Amino acid sequence: MNDFEDLLDANRRFASDFALGGFDGVAHAGVAIVTCMDSRIDPLNMLGLSPGDAKIFRNPGGRVTTAALEALVLGVHLLGVERILVIPHTRCAMASNTEQELRDRVGASAGQDASWQQFHVVEDQVASLTEDVHKVRSHPLIPETVLVGGFLYDVDSGLIDQVL
Repeated sequence: MNDFEDLLDANRRFASDFALGGFDGVAHAGVAIVTCMDSRIDPLNMLGLSPGDAKIFRNPGGRVTTAALEALVLGVHLLGVERILVIPHTRCAMASNTEQELRDRVGASAGQDASWQQFHVVEDQVASLTEDVHKVRSHPLIPETVLVGGFLYDVDSGLIDQVL
C-alpha cells in the first residue's frame, strides 16, 4: 500500500463533489493572513471567511519573514488584498522554547547534531508582533491605504485579541 493512500482516498472523496473549481485566485474579502503553521489554527473559520476570501501565509511562529513579505506584496498588488492580519498564537512552541532547547529536541529526534539549524524563536510575542506589523506597514511596496493589524489567537478559547 502506498504510504499516502489514506490521504489520496480522502482527496478523491473531497474531489467527488468539488465546487471550488474556476476560482480566480483573488482574495474576495480583500484579506491576507500571516499566521503560524500550528494545526490548532483554522485561519478561514476563525474569521468567518470561506475559501477564496483570503490569502494565507503560514510559518513557524507566524512571523513576517522575507517570504511572507513577498506574498503580501503580491497579494496587495495582484490579488485584491486590502487588509493584512498578522496572527501569532498562545502556547506556541516557537515562543515556549529557547533556540538551544529546539536544537536539542530536534537533534535528539534526528539522531544527529542540529546545533547549526536556526529556528528563530520568539522571546517576546508582543515585541515580535510589533516588529512584524512595522515591517509590513513600512514596506515600500505596501501602500499606506492597506490596513495592517497585529492580533494574538488564543488556541484554548478560539478568540483573537487585537494587539496593534
